[in-house]
Amino acid sequence: MIRFDVLSIFPEMLQSPLEFSLLKKAREKGLIEVGLHNIRDWAQDKHRMTDDAPYGGGCGMVMKVEPVARAVAAVKQAGEASLVVLLTPQGEIFNQTIATELARQKQIILICGRYEGFDERIREHLADREISLGDYILTGGELSALVVIDATARLIPGVLGNDASASGESFSQGLLEYPQYTRPAEYSGWPVPEVLLSGNHARIERWQRIEALRRTWRRRPELLEKTQLGEEDGELLEKIKQGRI
Repeated sequence: MIRFDVLSIFPEMLQSPLEFSLLKKAREKGLIEVGLHNIRDWAQDKHRMTDDAPYGGGCGMVMKVEPVARAVAAVKQAGEASLVVLLTPQGEIFNQTIATELARQKQIILICGRYEGFDERIREHLADREISLGDYILTGGELSALVVIDATARLIPGVLGNDASASGESFSQGLLEYPQYTRPAEYSGWPVPEVLLSGNHARIERWQRIEALRRTWRRRPELLEKTQLGEEDGELLEKIKQGRI
């Protein structure tokens, strides 16, 4: 079981998505726990301020270190190793490999930013890891937190109906996933590939591997540079590039 604790000034933003589909079922089964916390609860002034003007001037406001530090200390589980993740555009780009690493944790504390940015001491002294969804700016870290929770939770055994489902998905083995089809076998003149109807599992598996390699080469060739292909995969890829299969 893994516990996610989200620190935000708008924790209500995360409530509804957690009440649907696999995340709801995972919570009901006790496979994951999610705690939503308002950082303002740890602000000690009468206005519950979590931001202030930046030293040295500049536009916007900066998230204060004190309430975030108190919140992190309060939600950390005693006796458990906790990973504190700062959701920031400056972090490493989130991917399936990172999700797999996070899925091994016991507790993940996700700090959602707002305003112009964070007091740098949050980054330097409170966060263990910084994660970004990509090279763009959101209004806050709440949507990023939901993505991290969803992608990580589905890798925990028992969350998916079939644990093998995650192993063949795009990025799980460094490649994009092969094309998928279901009934009917033909629609509007668009047939399902004959091999998938053959019942020959060896042929089907070979077709799936070829199509995964072909799709990755055409759409995300940079992934192939990071993936260690076996000798057979290498030969298949060369034939794909030459148009021989």
